[in-house]
Amino acid sequence: MKSVIQIKGVRKSFGKNEVLKGVSLDVKTGEVVVILGPSGSGKTTLLRCVNFLENADDGELTIGELSVRFRYAGKKDILTVRRRTAMVFQNYNLFSNKTAAENVMEGLVTARKVPAAEARERAERELAKVGLGGKRDAYPSQLSGGQQQRVAIARAVALNPEVILFDEPTSALDPELVGEVLAVMRAVAREGITMVVVTHEMSFAHDIANHVVFMDDGLVVEEGAPKEIFFHPKEERTKQFLDRIQLKYDYSI
Repeated sequence: MKSVIQIKGVRKSFGKNEVLKGVSLDVKTGEVVVILGPSGSGKTTLLRCVNFLENADDGELTIGELSVRFRYAGKKDILTVRRRTAMVFQNYNLFSNKTAAENVMEGLVTARKVPAAEARERAERELAKVGLGGKRDAYPSQLSGGQQQRVAIARAVALNPEVILFDEPTSALDPELVGEVLAVMRAVAREGITMVVVTHEMSFAHDIANHVVFMDDGLVVEEGAPKEIFFHPKEERTKQFLDRIQLKYDYSI
């Protein structure tokens, strides 16, 4: 299977605090890669470095035919990466003065130069897919947190990226709204869209992921298939993490 993104030896420090200590990750076409780990392990920083929302100190990124050292990436390199990826944030990042449809259209029109009529048609199609066809003219203030996050997912999918990066997409939601967002993410995964997901939702990771990565203290501690990581972890630190969150599954098949 062909790799969509390869990350090698990513390092990032904030002052004297080294947050990423040489992280490498290989994401294949159509995979759902879930990154787990305690708060402060570097998960979100890794995603932000991949999309150049943070400037990594060292390491190499390959996406398609583009291969670039993070510290030497120019504006053209960064633009190329951002055109081939999309990101869903914890706090939705919607424009408050734009409707749901206009929020989905924005990246298509401004960044991709898609004609407005075509962008609106695509926006309405993607909103319908996430169950918000009737909310296309609603503003973010008129939507629940779960609905806003579904708009954000529709916006990402509409860009037709090679990979979507999800940064703890349910962490800002009330518990009763988490399920609706995870259902949409499951539907996106079934479409074969490549996804890298930072999350604390263990059931999603277990059910949907092809590959699970456990990070701690700026390093990849262990990675593998979900059943290997959740039920037969090799590293003691992984076992401690899973024990602490009291993962409970009926493993009988």
